[in-house]
Amino acid sequence: MDNNNILVVLPHPDDEAFGVAGTLAMHVQNGAHVTYACLTLGEMGRNMGIPPFANRVTLPEIRKKELEASCRAIGIKDLRIMGFHDKMIEFEEQDLLDERIDALLKELRPSLILTFYPGYSVHPDHDACGEAVVRTVGRLPEQERPPVHCIAFAKDLEQAIGRPDIINDVRDFLKQKMASIEAHRSQYQAAELVGSTKLKPKEIQERFGTECFWSYPFN
Repeated sequence: MDNNNILVVLPHPDDEAFGVAGTLAMHVQNGAHVTYACLTLGEMGRNMGIPPFANRVTLPEIRKKELEASCRAIGIKDLRIMGFHDKMIEFEEQDLLDERIDALLKELRPSLILTFYPGYSVHPDHDACGEAVVRTVGRLPEQERPPVHCIAFAKDLEQAIGRPDIINDVRDFLKQKMASIEAHRSQYQAAELVGSTKLKPKEIQERFGTECFWSYPFN
């Protein structure tokens, strides 16, 4: 499959950093055009930086700038901020959500879509985002459906959906991936995300050097 036109649909700024940044940087280096449709600005997040430099009022603009910086680090030139509400994707009107995604499909004709695996992505926004993508793609005639590669990390997911069928070695793209993670300054400093100590190069390779995906089974 020629993955030269990639559409990424994820709900929050920073979702791209940990799960797909290395893979996207690899595809960009190979000449792919990447469009990232980020559904929200993560404006309901609780991390405000350490020490805090954001507040509830300033957070949306800060998260937007961090997202733009992350995209520059990866090499993404087409960022679409979709304007949905953080922590509300599961409650959004399905027809509206599907309509916006369908418009992207018709405009971009992607050869590959990356999103979350519905039901196996822990956060309600992640699951609702993935559900909207596969629901919309599933309406396309079978011969027109691009493959959908999903991120998943729920507990016991391999018993439910098996092992990932796509495992990308992204060690050659850790510079871009770590720059993407570090762009999210209001979030990545949180100790629960990257820890409170500076990681050694070998630890970075072991922790971030592989990205796994599951092909979504439409049939």
